[in-house]
Amino acid sequence: MKRAALMLLVLVTPASAHAQVTVRAFADAGFTMFTATQSFKAVLGTPSGFVYGGGLEVTDSHYFVAVSAQRFSHKGHRVFVFQDQVFPLNVNDTVSVTPLDLTVGYRLRLRRVVPYAGGGIGWYRYQERSDPATAAENIQQTSTGYHVLAGAEVPVHRWLGIGVDAQWATVPNALGGSSGSVSQVYGEHDLGGFTVRTKIVVGR
Repeated sequence: MKRAALMLLVLVTPASAHAQVTVRAFADAGFTMFTATQSFKAVLGTPSGFVYGGGLEVTDSHYFVAVSAQRFSHKGHRVFVFQDQVFPLNVNDTVSVTPLDLTVGYRLRLRRVVPYAGGGIGWYRYQERSDPATAAENIQQTSTGYHVLAGAEVPVHRWLGIGVDAQWATVPNALGGSSGSVSQVYGEHDLGGFTVRTKIVVGR
């Protein structure tokens, strides 16, 4: 992962002796709405929820490469599928989604605000755990997805900034792999969605 980020930075960074490369850290929190709305609503009672995370960003005056991770976790209940009908069960269930994203983008430095946009690839870890349940009954899988984002950052101090961005992601063929799954009933196979976040950035 570190090697991929460095290679991408070499490709997008202009060959200028005046370009200053810096490393910044950030923490974020926000709200996400999953594309598979009916599937998540059947298990969790809602297709959306809060996310939190953070990461590192390598940037020069305009281009950046960022590695970030986020976490979504929500409690619901197991469901039973019979003849394309979904029935709730009295079994607690916790669904977690953890994306690890690699993003390449461009920053436009204005006087008081820094808008930016980018896109990249991500690895999405999906977990579904019940209590009681055996290891075979729990679900854990990782799928590859793609995303685009746009936002803006406002410097509030020389080494501190705050920002907000919106990200759309698609993770095709990540859900509904088995004939008895709720996602198969609804024909929803995409684990992606739309996320809005605020973040705090430490670094220049």
